Amino acid sequence: MSKILIEGERLRLRRAEEKDFNYIFQVQYAPENLKFIVPYDEKFQLEAIQSDGSEKMNIIVEEIETSEPVGYFLIQIDEFEVEYLHIIIDKKGCGYGREGLMLLMKWSFEVKKFHRAQLDCKDYNKIALNLYENCGMVREGLLRETLLTNGVYENLVLFGILDREYFKQNI
Repeated sequence: MSKILIEGERLRLRRAEEKDFNYIFQVQYAPENLKFIVPYDEKFQLEAIQSDGSEKMNIIVEEIETSEPVGYFLIQIDEFEVEYLHIIIDKKGCGYGREGLMLLMKWSFEVKKFHRAQLDCKDYNKIALNLYENCGMVREGLLRETLLTNGVYENLVLFGILDREYFKQNI
């Protein structure tokens, strides 16, 4: 039985298990997702699943009612901060991105007591950029032409949120 990290109104976040490996790869490499992320190889993903969760972790986002996965998160943990490496929702158009991200932030700040959370996002991923800002994340910078994808240099927008900013908006 996988460990449930946190539950919301419609979704729960749980630690990924080896049985989720194929799902993670399917979602990561789906054409509608792949253009917005930098994929991680099998070795890295398997290490994240098998880890003790102290440095990196794959998290499955699933519907509470059906226990069906609707996306996954990949996080990397430092002493007092967490980086959201992948935020991928497979079942689009249901508001699961917002609910899932808010659950991830709640777990990060209220359960794990991190001081800071951060992520980066390709500058043309308008839906994700709006989601992150609407969830209280702050644009902290722009890494210009930092990724080379299919011969094209791409920009990354850096986002962060501090614990006090999270708690101020969620009182």
